[in-house]
Amino acid sequence: MRGHRFALAAVLGALLLGGCSGGGVGSEDSAGSYPGTVDLAAPASGAAEEPDRQVVTTADTTVAVDDPAAGAQRISELAEDRGGRVDQRSEQTLPDGSGGTSVADLVLRVPADELTGVLDELDRLGDLTSVSVVRDDVTGTAVDLDARISALQTSVTRLESFMAGAATTADLLAAEQELATRQQDLEALQAQRTALADQVELTTLAVHLVEPTAAAVEEDPGFTGGLATGWRALTATLGGALVVLGVLLPWLVVAALVAAVAVPVVRRSRRRRVRAVPPPPA
Repeated sequence: MRGHRFALAAVLGALLLGGCSGGGVGSEDSAGSYPGTVDLAAPASGAAEEPDRQVVTTADTTVAVDDPAAGAQRISELAEDRGGRVDQRSEQTLPDGSGGTSVADLVLRVPADELTGVLDELDRLGDLTSVSVVRDDVTGTAVDLDARISALQTSVTRLESFMAGAATTADLLAAEQELATRQQDLEALQAQRTALADQVELTTLAVHLVEPTAAAVEEDPGFTGGLATGWRALTATLGGALVVLGVLLPWLVVAALVAAVAVPVVRRSRRRRVRAVPPPPA
């Protein structure tokens, strides 16, 4: 039995070394599974080929439209027509002095190569007041994940071959336990790679829809915008003062009543003390 254990340990050690060094050998399933995946199993011929660039793009926009709710519906249909989807959508009315201002917010996922066209559509839908686009190159992360996935797939294949020819039950059980661990690690890496591929393939676009008047107030940093901001601050301060006064008023009334009763009593007590004091001797 001890000899079998030593033999099993040696075989598993060889599989570990083979799996860790098998980053250059990939299975057929691993090649081409994700956008821009490098075929690590292909033999090198001359200079190494540069991997396809993997870029995660996020964008944030503000659009002034007459009807934010109708604009949100139109933008949702636009994203779906372009092969994307709507992850989040909200509509609300903000209270103000003019009776309320409508706004809408959306989070879209659109194909990366359709982002420019979608921005053009937003500009035609209303007034595109602000645009922010951020691109993050994740090529190194993608290549590293592909190599680790390929190595684990090779290790799993070798473990399965070893289990097929296991001589004893103990060897088979130990190999099954090791195989289960490798498969869990492989599934976790594949999930990360799938999520990264989704971020590369679909751009995250946040759209904030406001009415033209609200957008003008937000964008006007001059005298008009300062005057509007000061007026809102004044009304907010007065409103807060009224709230504080309303809270303190009952206590002030009670304090006034107590003072109205206590002050005459105190005065009478002082007068009695003055009368009771005898005059000083001559």
